[in-house]
Amino acid sequence: MTLTRRGFVAASVGTTLMPALPRLARAQAANTIRIGVLNDQSGSYRDISGPYGIQCTHQAVQEFGNKGFNVEVVTADHQNKPDVGANIARQWYDQGVDLIIDVPTSSVGLAVNNVAREKNKPYINTGSATSDLTGAQCTPVTIAWMYDTYMLAKSTGGAMVKAGGDSWYFITADYAFGHALERDTTGFIKAAGGKVLGSVKYPFPATSDFSSFLLQAKSSRAKVIGLANAGADTVNSIKQAAEFGLMKGGVKLAALLMFIPDVHALGLETAQGLVLTESFYWDLNDRTRAVTERLKPRLKDVKPNMASIANYSCTLHYLKAVADMGVAAAKGSGVDVVNRMKAMPTDDDAFGPGKIREDGRKLCPSYLFEVKTPAESKAPWDYYKLLQTTPAEEAFRPLNEGGCNLVKS
Repeated sequence: MTLTRRGFVAASVGTTLMPALPRLARAQAANTIRIGVLNDQSGSYRDISGPYGIQCTHQAVQEFGNKGFNVEVVTADHQNKPDVGANIARQWYDQGVDLIIDVPTSSVGLAVNNVAREKNKPYINTGSATSDLTGAQCTPVTIAWMYDTYMLAKSTGGAMVKAGGDSWYFITADYAFGHALERDTTGFIKAAGGKVLGSVKYPFPATSDFSSFLLQAKSSRAKVIGLANAGADTVNSIKQAAEFGLMKGGVKLAALLMFIPDVHALGLETAQGLVLTESFYWDLNDRTRAVTERLKPRLKDVKPNMASIANYSCTLHYLKAVADMGVAAAKGSGVDVVNRMKAMPTDDDAFGPGKIREDGRKLCPSYLFEVKTPAESKAPWDYYKLLQTTPAEEAFRPLNEGGCNLVKS
């Protein structure tokens, strides 16, 4: 029988108050795989994955079915705090959690990465965008399943420069993700002959008023304002830019990491014409429509995005690897189970066929979309039109350029 259980974590500054996971009888524990979904369930990134990512994980467990072992899902809110995330991860691994997934907020993602390496436990990140997870901070137990700052910079940033946006000013979240996204996008801007006129960094997650930052960006006279942020911060930035009439003045906004729930929150009247990159769109093809339909009882009126449904994709692949090598072997070594995952091709209805490189990067195509006008949209959540596709092998940083010590020269 497949079991699921949702745990609850409360945290205060510097202290994690986490009840012990329920103890399993020894025989049951030996035959039970525990997956911990660690994400933002109450802050800026809640609507990107949060409860929806948890439900996508449960869907994968349900579809995987009974393969001779039990699967249990536990969940926690890391509150976008690296110390909280690392404490939860350490306690989970010590109490028998076999895999941690999701973990948005790059500073938290990197902190959990260190714990996973220390404990020799598998860690699949679907929510952090920092490309350092497959670069200088790569580990043999870590897989980066979804977008990263290099892919986003190349797809969205590169397209904006080609369209004439050759001068930029960045509004950047002041933590690892924002810094990496500004850095990687700057590289593509300069390579294309463009220039960066300046940037301003704002406190994350303590900022909701972006008016002063937008006015600084406007005064730079840059053609493009690059938003090196995500979630509620991106939504608020765009709303306030619209209130100031920045786009009517000819300034372009580059939403460097934006998701379909953000478009939904903005509404098409405000979001129309924005260009963004996702690796999943519910209405992209027959397979994406099929998995979205299966998720409907869990997600209700919300459509999955590339972050939430990445939990579904990575959970399925991990469980296939566990079934292939056996529960005892999978529990015994994070390195071994991640190596087995790398050796097996990936394939599911969310992202289609793919593979995992030796640096831990899961490869999939990236899609550049433009947000439809209200007149073009024919139904709820009919928001995107496809501009271009970057093949999986070209979407991410070349293997030999990341500085990962797992890559053989």
